[in-house]
Amino acid sequence: MTVRQLPMPDLVDACGRSGVTHVGLWREPVRAYGLEATAKLVRDAGLTVTTLCRGGFLTATDPVERAEALGDNHAAIDEAAALGTDTLVLVSGGLPPGSKDLRGARERIADALAVLAPYAAERGVRLAIEPLHPMYAADRCVVSTLAQALDLAERFPAEQVGVAVDTYHIWWDDQAPAQIARAGAAGRIHTFQLADWTTPLPEGVLNGRGQIGDGAIDMREWRGYAEAAGYTGPIEVELFNEGLWARDGREVLAETAERFVTHVIR
Repeated sequence: MTVRQLPMPDLVDACGRSGVTHVGLWREPVRAYGLEATAKLVRDAGLTVTTLCRGGFLTATDPVERAEALGDNHAAIDEAAALGTDTLVLVSGGLPPGSKDLRGARERIADALAVLAPYAAERGVRLAIEPLHPMYAADRCVVSTLAQALDLAERFPAEQVGVAVDTYHIWWDDQAPAQIARAGAAGRIHTFQLADWTTPLPEGVLNGRGQIGDGAIDMREWRGYAEAAGYTGPIEVELFNEGLWARDGREVLAETAERFVTHVIR
């Protein structure tokens, strides 16, 4: 998504030229290029697919809508397995129209996980609940903190359900470092993602993720929390940013790799 302007073959080629050996994919461009074609493309290039994004949106109350959501998540699990990734990231969903019941919405997520987690496990796929910043609670994700995500995940085996730790969404939470430790101790950090916090946020706020090093988040500090919790997996950079998307994608990818080395590794 960081370089969504690149068609799939160009993305794979640019990763190779930039020394990027792992890539997190989104379902929309995968479907646009073709699931089997994408799987072959990344496999032939020696790329490891870290995660597939996204499943979720599991909070509907209407029976037809809930059935449709479960069907879409079953499909997402199958797609993840076909791409060779063991992790499907879940954006859980917001409040149904007219509802103010956050607790009920979160329980419906748990009900859906009870159906999806065993199905995913049979296919070698883990579900990663991603808490999103509270500004998205109404329309996109009623899970706003790592504590809430872990409270849901811990109802299921760690090899089935864990969490996605994304700096953009949790950097403001002074309880987040302790919750990262909690997740790590239980083996529930299924992916670790980076994006910076820059202001002012754009209209609609969704596409306001800043390039690493441009904002308020100390990336090395958060990497340290994850490593102290025992996380040794890949680190993803996931940027939704209209300004970056308007630029040459290969240039953005190279810049992102350089920023990662400068602000995360060094």
